[in-house]
Amino acid sequence: MPIDIKTEADLPGLREACRLASEVLDYITPHVKPGVSTKEIDRLAAECMARQGTRSASLGYQPSPDYPPYPGSVCTSPNNVVCHGIPSDKPLKKGDILNVDVTIITKDGWYGDNSRMFEVGEVSIAAKRLCRLTFEAMWMGILEVKPGATLGDVGHAIQKFAEGNGLSVVREFCGHGIGRRFHEEPQVLHYGRPGTMEVLEPGMVFTIEPMLNLGRKEIKEHGRDGWTIVTKDHSLTAQWEHQLIVTPTGYEVLTLSAGSPPLPDFVKATKT
Repeated sequence: MPIDIKTEADLPGLREACRLASEVLDYITPHVKPGVSTKEIDRLAAECMARQGTRSASLGYQPSPDYPPYPGSVCTSPNNVVCHGIPSDKPLKKGDILNVDVTIITKDGWYGDNSRMFEVGEVSIAAKRLCRLTFEAMWMGILEVKPGATLGDVGHAIQKFAEGNGLSVVREFCGHGIGRRFHEEPQVLHYGRPGTMEVLEPGMVFTIEPMLNLGRKEIKEHGRDGWTIVTKDHSLTAQWEHQLIVTPTGYEVLTLSAGSPPLPDFVKATKT
């Protein structure tokens, strides 16, 4: 399937969808604390979407007819859960780390997709470092985005930074094109070689969402729910995600809102 190049007329709808997706994460942020269940976080996210007039792209989602429909409004992935964790009644405890992945659909049919890591109470030095480095790795990839660059440049920047800091990169899941469909071309790998894969051009819209592990890169399915993916060696894992568009001069991150975490210093330096 060819890559869908977005036009200037598409930008207002895209920007609104992405801002609203980020604001769902803003809304749940004060509630992510010890004693709160991920099912309660899911309920709060659904409540926020209802107020916005958006709906969850995750709830009932099936990649194929033989897949069980996803049962939550958001994905909640704690500790060694790499992705697609299903909200449950189990309360979070002090020291947990949690990824919450939010994808919404506006009334006009545009998708906004993003995720953040949350530290539940005081976490270990290793967990805090993992969350920070994964955030920075995402931004290392984002900084490579400009017309004429390649997706291999993006993946290589993430991989070099991650492995240079002793982390491993999950290979089985990647970023993706997005717009009026949840998953479009291209696939955005978080590893690779410079100068390879698709050449970036203005109007391409996709997510960058690296999943990095403290231990080895291997993963496996957990249980029989058809969704939950965990690290094979039970090590901690983290993920951050932004949705962006390639502009004539570089990139625009679309999933930024008032509550988004501050940019890393090395990103701020590129803007001065």
